Amino acid sequence: MQPLSSVQYQFPLQSLNTFGIAAHAHAYLRVTNTEQLIGVYADAHWRALPRLVLGGGSNVLLTGDFSGLVLHLALEGKQVVGGNETHHFVRAAAGENWHAFVQWTLAQGLGGLENLSLIPGTVGASPIQNIGAYGLEIKDVLHSVTVFDPRDGITRTMNAAACGFAYRDSVFKREAGRDLVILDVTFALPRSWQPNLRYAELAQAVAEQGYAVPTAQQVADTVIAIRRRKLPDPAVIGNAGSFFKNPVVSRAHCAALLERFPALVHHAQPDGSEKLAAGWLIDQCGWKGRNLGAAGVYPKQALVLVNNGGATGAEVVALAQAIQADVMAKYGVALEAEPVFV
Repeated sequence: MQPLSSVQYQFPLQSLNTFGIAAHAHAYLRVTNTEQLIGVYADAHWRALPRLVLGGGSNVLLTGDFSGLVLHLALEGKQVVGGNETHHFVRAAAGENWHAFVQWTLAQGLGGLENLSLIPGTVGASPIQNIGAYGLEIKDVLHSVTVFDPRDGITRTMNAAACGFAYRDSVFKREAGRDLVILDVTFALPRSWQPNLRYAELAQAVAEQGYAVPTAQQVADTVIAIRRRKLPDPAVIGNAGSFFKNPVVSRAHCAALLERFPALVHHAQPDGSEKLAAGWLIDQCGWKGRNLGAAGVYPKQALVLVNNGGATGAEVVALAQAIQADVMAKYGVALEAEPVFV
């Protein structure tokens, strides 16, 4: 077996995960073109090893060393690729930094992604998690994705419907699409742009800025200011953003909880269910600002778990499990972690 010449061994992954967890990969390949992927999956040796595709490492919790091959997607490039009567189409390679890409679209005079400013990670990861913030989700703006399917070695395009989007979920997190490698993403951005101020906190912040009719850049700047005020910078304090999904419960469960906890934060969903605020539940259980070992809950936002310095993946897992147990005991609500545990 002749290994790919650029594979590195016992590669440190601490700088490739925003939690800053120290771990090593048995083998590591920085992928800068599709041919490298084809070569990996065509080689029986590499096919036999466990594989982990990494982008910005912003939705991963490393619980130990990885015994297989880490494929670090570093595909680059972005361009306006046309459009139709209602939308401009903008395509970005999977390895592009998400926030930098959003800022680039704004610099081209194209609004539509501004509510998702300052979310860490890469473009390729955005559909996997169906990232969302301040009243917008990827499913609202995605046109198509190009994927490499290692099962048959074919590159194909999938439209938004084929991505099976749900709340912080997509086909790429399920059995049917878990092995697909996203190469690039095309977004449909409206020609007739209107600010999306459905999220009350954002609308209030925009109003406080004195913007009667804000531009897309002004909305982006406001989102950036809110996020910087509330959330830790991964470059300073290791974290993966919101660690838990907001749980969805039945209307009856919510009503029963409201009888016991009248201040319960809840939001009615179109299907009749109720979405609860995970951060509120965690805060009410007394976890905000508390630590277990070197892992902790961010003092300004209970939804964010942080690495206070030298935390192991096991410490973060232990903290998450302790929080889940307390929320279940008090509210009968199961919290589901957003990051993928590896």
